[in-house]
Amino acid sequence: MARLSLACVAFLLSLSPLFAADYFVDEAPEGFVSLYNGKDLTGWWGLKTENPRAWMALSEEAFAKKKAASLKDIQKHWQAEGVDLVNDGHGLYLSTEKNYGNFELLLQYKTVPKADSGIYLRGYPQVQIWDTTKAGGKWNIGADKGSGGLWNNPRNEGKDPLVHADNPFGEWNQFRIKMVRDYVAIDLNGQRVVENAKLHSYWAKKDGGKPIVEKGPVQLQTHGGEIRWRYIFIREIDDEETKKAIAEIEAKRAASQAKSE
Repeated sequence: MARLSLACVAFLLSLSPLFAADYFVDEAPEGFVSLYNGKDLTGWWGLKTENPRAWMALSEEAFAKKKAASLKDIQKHWQAEGVDLVNDGHGLYLSTEKNYGNFELLLQYKTVPKADSGIYLRGYPQVQIWDTTKAGGKWNIGADKGSGGLWNNPRNEGKDPLVHADNPFGEWNQFRIKMVRDYVAIDLNGQRVVENAKLHSYWAKKDGGKPIVEKGPVQLQTHGGEIRWRYIFIREIDDEETKKAIAEIEAKRAASQAKSE
């Protein structure tokens, strides 16, 4: 597989919406840091599908107890194997200790037949990952459309990916996910699959309609089959870049809405 210099990679990543699908990033581009140290699970703990507002409201003592129990669980089901973080398909989801607000995330994944997984953003489900082949058995619920959609969103707000961009099953895939405020843009293998959709809160009814939290963890979901993750890089987006991005996104959404009326 062809490789690029870091400067060239940074330039390609700045392009919207696409960057060349043949080039996988295996070094952190300028401004990004790695979430995996290449040797152990330092910097991570475990969560399941649970409302971030609930565990963030725990007392210091209760939170420490919850975290300690989670670390025992992830040690059972997650392994550091060279550049790969490997899950056996069970246990809690690997979750960053640090909470992130506005960010750009790069990562690669590879899974096994009939497996199902995802990426939680600020603790909210989820960027969908699954076996998109007919043999995977989930075409009836949308797997034929491909990975990368915001699975828990409404269909008119990014639930279904714009294109099927998965590589042939069993090969590595790369995501580029950019989140500013509650808007999410997703590229899978260099193709735009979600165009700045608003991430809906999975717990909106229980939260009385509150929006998603301003900061939360990145979570790597486990769900029924081995999945490998590697080259997990993140870049935090500052207020100035966020304001500019929001203005551009909302202008495009307004223009699109006006065109459809």
